[in-house]
Amino acid sequence: DCFLPSHFIKTTLTYDTLRFGEFEDFPETSEPVWILGKEYNALTERDEILSDVTSRLWFTYRKNFPPIGGTGPTSDTGWGCMLRCGQMILGEALVCRHVGRDWRWARGQKQREEYISILNAFIDKKDSYYSIHQIAQMGVGEGKPIGQWYGPNTVAQVLKKLAVFDTWSRLVVHVAMDNTVVIEEIKRLCMPWLDAAGACGGAGELNGCLEGACALAEEETALWKPLVLLIPLRLGLSDINEAYIETLKQCFMLPQSLGVIGGKPNSAHYFIGYVGEELIYLDPHTTQPAVDPCEDGQVPDETYHCQHPPCRMHICELDPSIAAGFFCRTEDEFDDWCMRIRRVRGLPMFELVDSQPSHMVSVDALNLTPDFSDSDRLERFFDSEDEEFEILSL
Repeated sequence: DCFLPSHFIKTTLTYDTLRFGEFEDFPETSEPVWILGKEYNALTERDEILSDVTSRLWFTYRKNFPPIGGTGPTSDTGWGCMLRCGQMILGEALVCRHVGRDWRWARGQKQREEYISILNAFIDKKDSYYSIHQIAQMGVGEGKPIGQWYGPNTVAQVLKKLAVFDTWSRLVVHVAMDNTVVIEEIKRLCMPWLDAAGACGGAGELNGCLEGACALAEEETALWKPLVLLIPLRLGLSDINEAYIETLKQCFMLPQSLGVIGGKPNSAHYFIGYVGEELIYLDPHTTQPAVDPCEDGQVPDETYHCQHPPCRMHICELDPSIAAGFFCRTEDEFDDWCMRIRRVRGLPMFELVDSQPSHMVSVDALNLTPDFSDSDRLERFFDSEDEEFEILSL
């Protein structure tokens, strides 16, 4: 079993000016700090660590936004924490996609156009691509009434559906089910011209095809559509199986890391790294007023960045129901991710295979009755606290 050490005692600093209550200062330790694929020294790079954390998009509960669905809630306090975590992990993907992982936010700096467009995709109104309104209403199709808590799998499925409409980012959001990532499946999704080439008689005739009757829309001919890979996982029954701890830590060391979303009802977090035996996370459980863009298109953005030292929890406190995220802008980055995953030490959290195993049935082929959808079945597996689960064995 996983026990908290007796010396795990918290010290706090108060940031009265930020009105965020008490937060721990960052620890002075010689152990490396990992934040979304970047390694830092807590003793000599404290400012760089805090700048990196502050630059992540921080989505929290909001109040006084337009009613969801026209007559629904005007605040997501108490039920929207996992939806906000979904926004954060996808927001990180959009940052990597449009401004790069090394981009840094600074208070009062002139905002880049791409950054403004990213923020506008999450503003709390019905016509933003990834707003709380869009996520909540798309969730109805996944069997989740507006105002009901989501598990990590449901929010991943909803983000996958919403990304289709984001023609600016043109992401492929793939949710890998059954603890299995299928390389061939992802390459077909990210390189749709492969199928077109096959239909035209093979890759050797690709150029002629594209110029002729089999021509694809210009955006479909891109050699690789940027990939957001989300992997829902269950790493234990009621507590995380400590056999997975080292593997989980290594996920935060990968340059493709988007972090991890997870948690219990009313207690979801966006985990972005670790130091020692503690996970570093952004907490959505702060209610802030909804923000409207200015008339000149700029977005008042200070409340979208966490400007105090990040929260930390002992890794043993992590709820075992999570979804891990990765971003691969190019095919080379995906191939590199596959190579790194195969080298990960410890008990694998998921399986990486070249092609679809025979026991896996595609969702399209499932003959589902209307009252027993695939998402219902998956949600019972990933989000129930009462049923028994089949856990990957040692």
